[in-house]
Amino acid sequence: MAQHHWKDLMVWKKSHQLAIDIYSITNSFPETERFNLISQIRRAGTSIPTNIVEGHDRSSTNDFLRFLYISRGSLEEVRYLFLLSKDLQFIEDKLYQDIENKCIEVSILLNKLINSLK
Repeated sequence: MAQHHWKDLMVWKKSHQLAIDIYSITNSFPETERFNLISQIRRAGTSIPTNIVEGHDRSSTNDFLRFLYISRGSLEEVRYLFLLSKDLQFIEDKLYQDIENKCIEVSILLNKLINSLK
């Protein structure tokens, strides 16, 4: 199915960087959120590139698409959790907008890849 390595996919590169950014940003969250919001946002954030990787190695396009849809769902979860984080005043508006812009970029790339495989 896929000829290239998953590391060659721009959507993987951008989602991998997003996951790294999520870890960096959540390091400043309150310690009381370690097992709640921090854990949930990190799991959702790493799920985005992880599902791209797992789906890329599947034997069919339909399997790959299924994993890309899961990745897209995780991305939307991250977007909500950052909105919640902003509203709880764990992050400032500017940082929220920066991460939201990165999420939008990943979303556009995911949608393009999904549409190209349909």
